[in-house]
Amino acid sequence: MTVLSSEERVKILSDIIEIQSVNEKELDVAHYLQNLFEQYGIKSEVVMLDGESTRANLVAEIGNGKPVVGVSGHMDVVTTGNTDLWNYDPFKLTEDDEGRLHGRGSADMKSGLAALAISLIEIKEADTLNQGTIRFMATAGEEVTSNGAALLHDKGYMDDVEALLIAEPSQDGIVYTHKGTMDIQVISKGKSAHSSMPDLGFNAINPLVDFIHYLNAEYDKVDENSELLGTPTMNSTIISGGDQVNSIPEYAESLFNMRTNPAFDNKKFEELFNNVKDKVEKESKGDITVNPYVNRDPVYTTGDNRFLKLSKDFGDKYFNRNLELTSSTATTDASYLMKDKNENFSFVMYGPGETGQAHQVDEYIYKNTYLTFIDLYSQLLPQYLNDIK
Repeated sequence: MTVLSSEERVKILSDIIEIQSVNEKELDVAHYLQNLFEQYGIKSEVVMLDGESTRANLVAEIGNGKPVVGVSGHMDVVTTGNTDLWNYDPFKLTEDDEGRLHGRGSADMKSGLAALAISLIEIKEADTLNQGTIRFMATAGEEVTSNGAALLHDKGYMDDVEALLIAEPSQDGIVYTHKGTMDIQVISKGKSAHSSMPDLGFNAINPLVDFIHYLNAEYDKVDENSELLGTPTMNSTIISGGDQVNSIPEYAESLFNMRTNPAFDNKKFEELFNNVKDKVEKESKGDITVNPYVNRDPVYTTGDNRFLKLSKDFGDKYFNRNLELTSSTATTDASYLMKDKNENFSFVMYGPGETGQAHQVDEYIYKNTYLTFIDLYSQLLPQYLNDIK
């Protein structure tokens, strides 16, 4: 018998959708979940992000001792974009005639977060966990820098974790490895002057243009393919410089986004950027700064572990299908949470929601899928721990 009815389970998701945690205000979601846990005697801890007043993680546990399984989801969501394009209020969970629940974060990933939280309640109340600990980690800032996950790693919350489940939207396949991501800001500094007297200044745009040209040429030589994750990618996505047409610009910058694999990882991209910087500064006498400001490593595991196999068994059973074990080009908090884990670590990304629904207008999750995942987690997690000898 379940503790929470289907209506109550949907109400919990609805409540946290209404909390507008767009790249902030995760503390409000954390307090909501903390209050929910308290009703069932589950202790939890709010872990504030350094220097922040509205941003925090939440850590809760059931069971005791080893082994420890970590389950995680993020509390922030991306912006809605132009709300005029939405057919539904982004921050009011709305069911349509086909059983889809619309709202920002419904797929990415408040449904996964709520499903994990509710499964803890169900497991505790059913008293099905005979040994070990399930550690629930709700994180802040995943959509930008994963600073919440980085803080949990640095504070040791992953030190004793032997398996990790992240409930990102991936209902069509169980992910056990994914690309890393990296954002780099390249700044070029010059000296302003009147455009009629350019010799009195130094145009910051010119070295930046050279930098982009040389970087693309060097990147074209990269041939580091991963069988599971494919090739790395690199794109200059934002460029700006100057503020008036008749003035020599003293500042210019470009932002780059990379998706990395173990063969050509974040460190190799940083080395590539710095080598091009040295070349440009030598040739043009420019002043270039390379600033990596988002740095999430690829997550690579062999997938040869019981946790992954058991997750597939349950997924196949609950959804009556043969789920693929696969990789993802997207990046998760596992990049930080698993920073000290090796390729034999048990990692699973499996959660409600279609991958393609993330960040979309009229984002949705099927209600039946959300409810099924709660039951799946409620059975999977204790069985995995109980069977460890």
